[in-house]
Amino acid sequence: MMTLPLFLTMIILFFTLVFLIHGKFRADLIALASLLALGLTRILTPDEVLSGFSNSVVIMIAGLYIVGAGIFNTGLTEVIGSQVIKMSKGSSLRLLIISMITTAILSGLLSGTGIVAILLPIVMSMAIKQKASPSRFLIPIAYASSMGGVLTLIGTPPNLIVDAVLKKNGFDGFKFFDFTPIGLIILAAGLIFMLAAGRKLLPDRSAPAGSGIKGLSAGELAGMYKIYDRLHYLHIPAHSDLVGERLSDLKLPEKYEITVIEIKRDNEEKSGPDASVKEDTLSASADEIFHPEDIILVFGAENDVCRLAKDYELELKYFNTEQIKSHFASSEFGLTEILIMPNSDYENQTLRDIHFREKYQCSVLAINRKGEYIQADAGNEQLNPGDALLIHGKWENIERISADLQDIIVIGSAPEESERSPYSARKALMAAVITGLMILFLSIDIISPTIAVLSAAFLMIVTGCVRSIEEAYQRVQWESVILIGALIPLSGALEKTGGLLMISTWLEKSLGDLGPYGVLAGFYLLTMLLGQFISNAAAAIIIAPIAFTCAINMHYSPDPILMSVAVAASMAFTTPVASPTNALVMTAGEYRLKDFALIGILLQILIGIIMIFTIPLFFPF
Repeated sequence: MMTLPLFLTMIILFFTLVFLIHGKFRADLIALASLLALGLTRILTPDEVLSGFSNSVVIMIAGLYIVGAGIFNTGLTEVIGSQVIKMSKGSSLRLLIISMITTAILSGLLSGTGIVAILLPIVMSMAIKQKASPSRFLIPIAYASSMGGVLTLIGTPPNLIVDAVLKKNGFDGFKFFDFTPIGLIILAAGLIFMLAAGRKLLPDRSAPAGSGIKGLSAGELAGMYKIYDRLHYLHIPAHSDLVGERLSDLKLPEKYEITVIEIKRDNEEKSGPDASVKEDTLSASADEIFHPEDIILVFGAENDVCRLAKDYELELKYFNTEQIKSHFASSEFGLTEILIMPNSDYENQTLRDIHFREKYQCSVLAINRKGEYIQADAGNEQLNPGDALLIHGKWENIERISADLQDIIVIGSAPEESERSPYSARKALMAAVITGLMILFLSIDIISPTIAVLSAAFLMIVTGCVRSIEEAYQRVQWESVILIGALIPLSGALEKTGGLLMISTWLEKSLGDLGPYGVLAGFYLLTMLLGQFISNAAAAIIIAPIAFTCAINMHYSPDPILMSVAVAASMAFTTPVASPTNALVMTAGEYRLKDFALIGILLQILIGIIMIFTIPLFFPF
């Protein structure tokens, strides 16, 4: 008989899943709403409502983000990835194999999204040098990051979640390398699939927009975005009302859908040998004040530019397109592309909301969203994960953006890369030692895994690998942490009200006649399907306790069933939204929905069949 608390819990669970799958609202906000509902209906006590945030899984995941930040900051992963991938030596086949293996191994220890963010421009650059399309390599590295997450206990949140379920119920849990044999088999299957069927199914788009990297000139990139016909020079005469006005006060993007990119200004102070040089080119910062006789480079539709010129008595100046091309490719100014990261603070915000121009002194000329180019009023567009932004500015300002890896990826870089300083090399070595010690303590299980991770995070901060405690807080992906912390009590509510027993009893009746392999296959399929629409952590939190209860009631070992849940939650290949790494590579590789669906479904079926028969070999029923 269904009691009122059980009925309310099932209603809350139902609406939580519906809103998570719908995807209109942030996942952490939905999880917090479900948590509040459980507290307000008195299904859970105040202490039970907050219990998820003291859970060891939540603490470990937050600590691992800080450890990862220390490694990323020092450039260790970038150096390793770059050097290893360069071993492809002109062979597209070797590039595919090496890039997938490198991504998977690094993703077993660090955030898969962060690894793909670092390796994406390196792989794209190598592909273009080999005269191959980057679209042949980006889906494979996105999938490899998910496969690599199954290599170790800390590779992905579902691994930690199923381990916590076992320990909560008095079992030993999984050790650090217990996942490794399963992960290696998955990686091998993924590699073989990509080398056989995958290479035939991957698109070959030879001129991808979203390739503002060394190997494509700034002029070619500008041509892809079709920006030349929107560039105009305007002369500001002394009598113009624009003289003396501050750029930010004019609100030209709102009134005219126009962006001022640069200002050419006479420099009367020059004398001596340099007296012939009479013009300075200035990046149009928000605080810049217009002077008489300035020549401004603006970006916008011709009719809007003419309207601005008429209103402020400006003079149109005609220019040579080749002159603009060479200017964009100069040693001082650059034209390149950045990608918006999944779980970025910039997600669902506009460029004006985040004060992008004021922060970086760079202009955004256009947005590439899944092959659709947005040029008019780009500053008012809400940013989505995977959006590619074409930006223009001084190289020194573009390089400043590179430090903000949590939010954006700079695909292009300055013409002359500075060598890594000895200081950075020392920090990289220090980060490697700290990470190595953390892995050692996690694998030999002398101290609590949570203490091992927190100690590593603490050392990353005090040694300067993470520059400050403030940066450490910034680098934690709080949406993921709060999502997990808020959903764990929902699982507890199901157990407290008898929902866990009810669902597991129903599944026993449905799957019981199929034997242990049928039960494992059923939970693998259920988790895999749910993981295509919600985060892998959310899928594991909801399914793992049910799988454990079902296994115990049917007198099977819970280890193989929970291992199947962890693996299936991470194998999210079918849609661009199934995994943050999928969303990250979509625009860069100019992929379409059908590319992910066709390759992803076949790969998931292959890995699923292998896992159903392989997992019990390592973890018997």
